[in-house]
Amino acid sequence: MDAQALSGGFDNTPFQSASAFRTIMNVMARPGKIDTLKGAAPNNELSVAAGVLLLTLCDPETPVYLAGKHDCAAVRDWLRFHTGSPLVDARNATFAVGTWEALSPVTQYSVGTPQYPDRSTSLVVEMASLSASGAVLTGPGIEKEARLNLPAIKPFQLNAALFPLGNDFFFTAGDQITALARTTKIGMS
Repeated sequence: MDAQALSGGFDNTPFQSASAFRTIMNVMARPGKIDTLKGAAPNNELSVAAGVLLLTLCDPETPVYLAGKHDCAAVRDWLRFHTGSPLVDARNATFAVGTWEALSPVTQYSVGTPQYPDRSTSLVVEMASLSASGAVLTGPGIEKEARLNLPAIKPFQLNAALFPLGNDFFFTAGDQITALARTTKIGMS
């Protein structure tokens, strides 16, 4: 294991994880809202926001799938050391992390079952930037409408049609994060 894998976690875990958890739940409750996550320095392919999200939500019972360039020794070692999360294939993951291209097709991930819709995969999509532009978002947690620069439209529309099944999405870029719940309706501008 590389020495870099041992650094970059939280300095004050109780405080930083509680603060990050509030931010993560807030962006999930308000799809399209862009917020900031800080407190970790993954020192590898992971953005700060993706690293903080994984530190906050993952533990030894949270299977993670790493896609594309994120499936490298630096990320695997950092994630194992700081969270203990087992690394699994796409179908068995609770969280999947990568770029949109690496994570595609999104139909490969679990959407839950009618008895357990919560047993779906949440995707952490690493993007170059996030902005309140592009696709029109409506639904629970959005007063009228929000906008978000999504990497595609149709896959998110198909995902919303599966409700109560489906995937939830987090989008990260640098220290920024936003989310798209499976209940969110996607339209064109």
